[in-house]
Amino acid sequence: MKTSVLEISNGASEVMQGLNSTLTFKRFIEYIEKRVSDGTTARKGYFEFVYEKLTADPAFTGAISLEDIPKYQEQFDLIYSIMIPPVADEEQVLWGLSTALDPVLFYGTSAFYKLLTIEETGLLNCNIIREEEQQVNIRQKIQVLYSLILNRLYGFNFNFRNQMVLSLADEKSGLPKYYRVNLDTSFIDVFPSEDLQDLKLDTFDLKDGADWSELSRILPLSKLRFEGFSIITLTDITSDYTVERIKNVILDHGKDDSGDYFMNIAQSLKTLVANKDVEFGLLPLLRVNSRVVFNHESYTYSMVMKHAMENGLGTEEFEQMTEAYFQNPKVFILNDLGRSDLPQEHFTQLLVATGIKSYGLLPVYYNNHIAGVLEVYSHTLKFLDETILSKLDVALPLVAQVLQNSIDDFHGRIENIIKDKFTSIQPSVQWKFKEVAWNYLRDNAQQPQNTEIERIQFRNVFPLYGAIDIRNSTIERNKALSDDLIVQFNALISTIKSIKKEYRLGLLDEMIYKCEKWISKIVDHSIDHEEMKVKDFFESEVGPFLQHFRSSCPELCETLNGYDAVVDEETGAAYANRRALESSMQKINSGLNMYLDLFKNQIQESYPCYFEKFRTDGVEYDIYIGQSIAPQKKFNHLYLKNIRLWQLTSMAAIAKITHSLLPDMEKPLETTQLIFINHGSIDISFRDDERRFDVEGAYNIRYHVIKKRIDKVRIAHTDERLTQPGKIAMVYFNSKEADEYVEYIRYLQEQGMLTDDLEHLELEELQGVTGLKALRVGINLDGVWKQSLEIALLEKLTEPAL
Repeated sequence: MKTSVLEISNGASEVMQGLNSTLTFKRFIEYIEKRVSDGTTARKGYFEFVYEKLTADPAFTGAISLEDIPKYQEQFDLIYSIMIPPVADEEQVLWGLSTALDPVLFYGTSAFYKLLTIEETGLLNCNIIREEEQQVNIRQKIQVLYSLILNRLYGFNFNFRNQMVLSLADEKSGLPKYYRVNLDTSFIDVFPSEDLQDLKLDTFDLKDGADWSELSRILPLSKLRFEGFSIITLTDITSDYTVERIKNVILDHGKDDSGDYFMNIAQSLKTLVANKDVEFGLLPLLRVNSRVVFNHESYTYSMVMKHAMENGLGTEEFEQMTEAYFQNPKVFILNDLGRSDLPQEHFTQLLVATGIKSYGLLPVYYNNHIAGVLEVYSHTLKFLDETILSKLDVALPLVAQVLQNSIDDFHGRIENIIKDKFTSIQPSVQWKFKEVAWNYLRDNAQQPQNTEIERIQFRNVFPLYGAIDIRNSTIERNKALSDDLIVQFNALISTIKSIKKEYRLGLLDEMIYKCEKWISKIVDHSIDHEEMKVKDFFESEVGPFLQHFRSSCPELCETLNGYDAVVDEETGAAYANRRALESSMQKINSGLNMYLDLFKNQIQESYPCYFEKFRTDGVEYDIYIGQSIAPQKKFNHLYLKNIRLWQLTSMAAIAKITHSLLPDMEKPLETTQLIFINHGSIDISFRDDERRFDVEGAYNIRYHVIKKRIDKVRIAHTDERLTQPGKIAMVYFNSKEADEYVEYIRYLQEQGMLTDDLEHLELEELQGVTGLKALRVGINLDGVWKQSLEIALLEKLTEPAL
């Protein structure tokens, strides 16, 4: 035991400064006296002995100055013997006596002083590591102080523990250790210096953990005097506290970015094992269609995978290695990666290449299913042992939760992409799917055998159809194919002629003859009907023919390699035209999709509607709007008019976008823009087989038939196609809707988007469809448009993104 005065306060708020405090043992002596008078056990005699010793020196019963502390070693030892069980080891117990509330430590166990002081100097070594913890402790001190005041002066009792958490830097590891501070104020008296006013505690928030500082205005400490001493007990709670910190990190997941989230977990695990040289990695088991996969985040936090990816090990190879491990997961530890007799396995060699010395792999389970692995590694030889691993046991359930959260987040992102990009379950109609799913869940619980899921349908919705087509895409594709095949046949003829210089074979002349016949056929006729025959010719005749010379005539390798270079799909001249066409089409479709995604989000802001697009050589889309899609928001035809105007302006913007891409296209391509104006509403329902909405009923199907047949419709009594580059065509039946669109056209002409060339056209009869008419108007592709929504959307579509 030691008697040495040590200031151990780690900061105090203004409300706790300047306490009028006197060190006395009067209240404790009265407590011992009462135990003597009430005692009926064998300890009564010991209490009498202690009482006599404490009162033998009259100076000890009064106020004691800190300078006189060393005089009372014997008395303090007796207090210790009363408060601490005799079997307790002083070298393990963290216990001490301090002044009333300052606190100033003046007596305690050797272990207590060793923890709080620097051994060589005896100076305080008690640094609270985290500022926010310091603020929490100050609030707790105020709470302890005023709960004592209210108890002594007003008789109010509070059922909370006078405990705080102290965070100290461990001398060896430098990592934090956490101690619960129990401050026993049983032997402190409080005396007012003047009359006290009545208190109404219901006007204060005095629950545990609240801020009690408001009481300082009513009960200023300057009007109070404190006499007595406090008993301080510290308990090492590093393990429990660290586990709680990990729990809090998990609960707050989403507030921090992923990097901070992982670093907080890893730092807590370091604290748990109490060694700064131990590092941690996490690798969740992510699967797509039962296949192990890794995303960027998963390998960022795995040491071995990060090293593998940064040093050229292929993802597929690492996935195979990982799959093999997860088929039979088990604890894997290598304590000396510098040994010469290490097994020559691929994974072991990968570990050696990382430069670490010790490595452990712990499989982690969530609900009895493997969730991933925890990596434990160090740059110190023979470091990982049972002690380290056993300390981690308490945290493994939480690590499992972290890994499972990563798995759930990953699959959540996959599902969101599927819903956003591939299925028809958009936010505007998702409520209906949830409602039907709930009805099925409810009814199935009551009648499991007879429950059928409802059909999802929306009645009386107004359809809007639009199509952006790449002009003459089929013709351009056939031309590109023909031009490429001529290049390939000429390259083949040149190759065969080179072979003829070395070998005189009649078959070579026959092969040249066949190639020339194919060239003639390609030049004179369209190749689209002969494409499969040409493909078969190259695969079944040319391939084996050249392979014979490749395997039997090494001197022809250079010649044959030259032909192979020409027919390489990625770089060869025999695919140049097709690559140029696909590149140009990709530019157009990328621009269309980006714009339509922006357009879709914009139109949802006025009234919820359903938007679905389909990939063709360009893009087609359907929009459905009506009361049944958004029953909580009253529908008005103004919303329909608004979305029709947006559709028309979007078509103009799309044409301007694709026109602006022409200088960057390897193969210049233009688009046509088509709108079908339907009269009245239709019904739609969700088709489970195709995972999309479609029209319902005989009358409604007519709408579907018309929009599929008008893409190549011609103007009546001419051969001219309705759809033309640089124009918007609007097909309709009812003149009332046409008049509505004429108003929109005039407005957009005023805005500078459309040109002053509106046409009213009669269309040819189609199979089963008569009476079609159309409006057609030009688009101001190179002119300046006035500011509008479409301009704002266009600005978002930067050229590099296209």
